[in-house]
Amino acid sequence: MTQESQTIQQRLDFANFKLKSLLGITLAINANKPARELLDKYQQILCTGLNIKTLAVFIVSIGWKKVISVGIEDNFGDNADEVSSTLSPFSEITDLSKREEPFFRNFDVLIPVFHKDIQLAYVLLGENRDVAQRFERLFDHLDIIQTLTNIVAVALENKRLYKKSLEQESLKAELEVASKLQAMLIPNANSIKKNDFISVSTYYHPHSMVGGDYYDFIQLNDSDFGFCIADVSGKGISAAMLMANFQANLRILFKKNIPLISLVRDLNQNVNNNSQGDRFVTFFVGKYSAKRKSLHYINAGHNPPLLLRKDTSDLVYLTAGCVGLGMLEEIPKITAGTIGISSGDKLLCYTDGLIEAENDKGEMYGTIPLEGAITIDGNAEDVIHYLKSDLDTFVGDKALTDDISILGIDFL
Repeated sequence: MTQESQTIQQRLDFANFKLKSLLGITLAINANKPARELLDKYQQILCTGLNIKTLAVFIVSIGWKKVISVGIEDNFGDNADEVSSTLSPFSEITDLSKREEPFFRNFDVLIPVFHKDIQLAYVLLGENRDVAQRFERLFDHLDIIQTLTNIVAVALENKRLYKKSLEQESLKAELEVASKLQAMLIPNANSIKKNDFISVSTYYHPHSMVGGDYYDFIQLNDSDFGFCIADVSGKGISAAMLMANFQANLRILFKKNIPLISLVRDLNQNVNNNSQGDRFVTFFVGKYSAKRKSLHYINAGHNPPLLLRKDTSDLVYLTAGCVGLGMLEEIPKITAGTIGISSGDKLLCYTDGLIEAENDKGEMYGTIPLEGAITIDGNAEDVIHYLKSDLDTFVGDKALTDDISILGIDFL
C-alpha cells in the first residue's frame, strides 16, 4: 500500500471513528442513559479512541464540580472557588502548552462549552508528547472533541433541568397536601362552637402555601375554655409539620386538664424531641374560667397579647411566662399570670408577622396600630377587619414576608 493510500485509509478510519462516536453518544442520550454512563462513554472515546492522557471536566451548573478526572492528582480541582475564578475568564478554545499557571501544568488545551451564552462546562486536555507536537495533534481532533463535549454537556444540563422540574412538581404536590392538612388543623371562627361566655374571631394569612403559625380554641367544659397562639421559627413544610405535631400534643394535654405550667413543660420537651434543636416555638396559652371571671395564662416568648378593659379603657399586655419552647432543654422558671376579666373586655392575640410587616420605606407596622384598633367601637371581629384594612394600606405594594395570625376574643 502506498503512502498516499495509507493516508486515505487513515482518514477513512478516523471518519468512521467520529461517526461511531457520535452515534454511540447520541444513542445513549436517546436511551436516557444515566449521567455517569454518558460521562464514562465520553471519557472512553477521548482517552482510548483519541489517546488523551490527562483529562478534567468541570460542570458549571452543579457548582463547578469535577465529573471526570484522568491522569491528574485526586485533589485537583476540588476547590470550586479556585476552579471558577481560573476558568470563567475563558470563552474560546485556548492553547495551554505555553501558559505558566500551575493550574494548567498538566494540560495542553482548554475547551469552554457554552449554550446561548450560558457557561455549561469546561474541558482540560493533555498529551504526554513533545511540547511542539501536543497542541498540533489535539488541534486536529478539536472538531470531534468539541462536538462530543457540547452534545454531552447539553444532555447533562437537560437532565439536571428535568430532574429539577420533577423535584419542583413533587415539592408542589407535598405543599398542596401540607396546605390542606394545615387548613384542617387551624380552626376558623365558624368552626368554634357558640356559647354564652366567650366569642372568638380569627384571621390567618400564611406567607406561602404552608405556614408556621398556629392558633386554637378548645372548650374544656361548660364554663372553662382553653385557647392559644403559636409561631414556629422558620417557614415551609418542616415548620408546618412541627406545628401539626405540636397541635396534636397540645390538644391531648389540654383535655387532660393539667396545670398550665405542666402543660408548657411537656410541650417544651415535645418541641425539643421533634426539632432536634433546629427550631423553637413562641407560644401563648390561656385558660378562661367563666364562673370565676378569671384568665390564667403563660406567655412562652410570644408577642404579648393585648387586653382592653371595657370599664376603664386600660390596655394591658399579658407578659408573664417564660422563654420560648425548644430554646432550652429544660425551662428553669415558668411564671403563670392570672388576671380578672369583666364582661365587655376584649383580647387580641397575634403573631410577629403582623407587627413586623414593613412598608416600602422599611418601617414596621408595630404595636401602636393594635392599641388603636382594639379601642374602636365593635367586637373582636370588627377589630380584626379594621387591622386587615389598615395593614393593607400601610404595606401598599410591599410583599409580606411572614405568616400573620390574629385571634380575637370577646368576653361576654
